[in-house]
Amino acid sequence: MSMTNAEAHRIAREEGVSGPFYFVVKTVVGLVFRLLCGFTVRGKENVPKTGPIVIVPNHKSFWDPFFVALVLRRPVHFMGKAEYAEGRWAKYFLALGYFPVRRGESDAEALETARAILARGDALALFPEGTRVRGDDLGAPKRGAARLAIEAGAPLVPATITGTEKRRWPLPRKVTLTFGEPVSVADLEATPEDAATAIGRAWPQVSEEYTRWQNRPGAIAAAAAAVGLGAWAIRRRMR
Repeated sequence: MSMTNAEAHRIAREEGVSGPFYFVVKTVVGLVFRLLCGFTVRGKENVPKTGPIVIVPNHKSFWDPFFVALVLRRPVHFMGKAEYAEGRWAKYFLALGYFPVRRGESDAEALETARAILARGDALALFPEGTRVRGDDLGAPKRGAARLAIEAGAPLVPATITGTEKRRWPLPRKVTLTFGEPVSVADLEATPEDAATAIGRAWPQVSEEYTRWQNRPGAIAAAAAAVGLGAWAIRRRMR
């Protein structure tokens, strides 16, 4: 059942997730993910159990929101591209915490929905990089998530997702999700400058954890082996 953008926002603001449906889907999908790809969670105790929060993960894969939602007991809401509200699965996405955003433009409706979600004390996850970032690096974080957090008085919770970019079709191979220390915004105002300060306090936890993951001994050994294999192949061609 497709619906209008306005109707999707109304449902997200007034109803939020569907408790029983959310729990059943989360349980089933969580079991499938554990069996087929496996994942590890660290720092879950850093996520406040009640009250408004803004989780700020890095973004490498379509699967990232699923892992954030699966590992937390409390429901989590996400922005997603507006086209999802126009498809046959719209009502199910909305029941699972999705709400639409028009990408590539300033979407006042999406911002108002995000504010409504935080105003009722729920959890909101926003990807500060703005889109999926390919390759081995992280993108530069934008200030929008931090500004919403400041307006709501909601702490920012850094979250580092690793492994979702490595595929064992159709799921990632092995995923680790690490939640950092919450960053209070109580001393800040909803200005561009203070929003930059807030995300500047939270994002280093994400980038440092991601760098540690890249520099783990197994990854270094694999990279060295790949370089060695490439050099061997080149020498073979030159003979």
